[in-house]
Amino acid sequence: MSTLVGTELDGRYRLEALIGAGGMSTVYRAVDGTLERDVAIKLMHREIATDSDQLERFRREARAVAQLSHPHIVGVIDAGEDEGRPYIVFEYVRGETLKDRIRRCGRLPIDESLAYAVEISRALGAAHAALIVHRDVKPQNVLIDPEGSAKVTDFGIARSLEEEGLTADGRVLGTTDYVSPEQALGHAVTGQSDLYSLGIVLYEMLTGEVPFRGENQVAVAMKHVREAVPDVQTRRPQASAQTAAIVERLTAKDLGRRYQTAQEVEIDLEDALTVETARAGQATAEATSVLRTLPEPKRRRLPLRLRHPAWLFVAALLAVAAVVAVILFGLGQNTQRGTGPPPAEAPTPGLQPISLADDSAHAFDPPPGDGVEHSDQVAFAVDRDKSTTWSTESYQGGTMNKPGVGIYVDANPGVAAAAMQATTPHGGWAASIYGANGGPPSNLKGWTQLAPNRTVGGSKERWLFSTRGKRYRYYMLWITSLPPNQQNVQVSELSLYRNGS
Repeated sequence: MSTLVGTELDGRYRLEALIGAGGMSTVYRAVDGTLERDVAIKLMHREIATDSDQLERFRREARAVAQLSHPHIVGVIDAGEDEGRPYIVFEYVRGETLKDRIRRCGRLPIDESLAYAVEISRALGAAHAALIVHRDVKPQNVLIDPEGSAKVTDFGIARSLEEEGLTADGRVLGTTDYVSPEQALGHAVTGQSDLYSLGIVLYEMLTGEVPFRGENQVAVAMKHVREAVPDVQTRRPQASAQTAAIVERLTAKDLGRRYQTAQEVEIDLEDALTVETARAGQATAEATSVLRTLPEPKRRRLPLRLRHPAWLFVAALLAVAAVVAVILFGLGQNTQRGTGPPPAEAPTPGLQPISLADDSAHAFDPPPGDGVEHSDQVAFAVDRDKSTTWSTESYQGGTMNKPGVGIYVDANPGVAAAAMQATTPHGGWAASIYGANGGPPSNLKGWTQLAPNRTVGGSKERWLFSTRGKRYRYYMLWITSLPPNQQNVQVSELSLYRNGS
């Protein structure tokens, strides 16, 4: 495809690099010679510009977005025409699209997904308040800037709710992976159609994939018309019922059941974000930036350390002061009584806990597994917080249909451990313990079994073993079966112990 890189439009905008292209226009990164800044320019194809309807759509986009000034909408700076080629000048957003982020990371953290959805709903609320419907809400049209903020772009098929014509009856516009049922059928499109598409985007962020696949675009569109979107919790069990309910209501086929306004969606998403963050006890950077914008009554639901990050510094100072006081008190006691401080209490006589780093846990799903086993949650297994959990993927029918899956800890540089303990909300599953050095090994044959397979009887299970003095860097809990009537195994805490002196 030929490009116009190097061309200067109207003696002001020099096209520097091709960003993307579609059937109607091509987008370039350009330099505004007057203001000496980068901009994005959408340049209409010359052959399309001769079509009066397409030309009007293009001009309508410029008029529509020019009305909108919002932190989560990519703004229009200028518009013009150069040698018969109409163009629109947008602010240039460095970063990636939300679609690129999902492709790169897979499913996103729950709080991050909700944070992006909050920002998109705010953008749609501003557009709908100006009586503008986007009509093509999809992750490809959401840009993530370097600060992690979402910005909605490409109102190329946007239309004013007060405008008639310009779109023939029965013509479907938009991307069918995210298209609303009424849009797929060629019916009237309103702000509720954008909300349906937002629900599909949120589903994809949470699960890593769109809900419907088909042989062609028409087949996918008809699934949006006829089939309910799968329950998010079947693909992401860690999502709260509140989050799943939002997706369900956003994607309701019945317009009476679907959210009526973007403001309603925003309120519920904010509530869900506080719930999910409080449950996790921590927040991603993207979620933190959104949490700071919430009304104070909602922020009060968060733990103190998340409401007031500066409190962590104060708490750290207090903790240091407390440790110093204990040490000084102990020294005073030693001076007076001539005895040492009492030994640290071990969970079991003869065993001492091994300190594990916050990033020491890793999921293990070798072939025939798909290599994905909730790697985004493994830190929950070593965060010393029993309210957070790592879980295996969900397996239908109560069986994993493979030898097993694992979670292992990195005890760098190595240790001769003597026991591993798992804390779990639900017992009844079975596991064994393995150790390894090196890579770690990519398949089970590279690991050494240290403790035999056995069933977890309650909320805690400890496997005792001997390495015969050998130091292993990696210790793995290898899970071989699911609990009765459960689709996954959950581990709240994974602890490693050595023999005490």
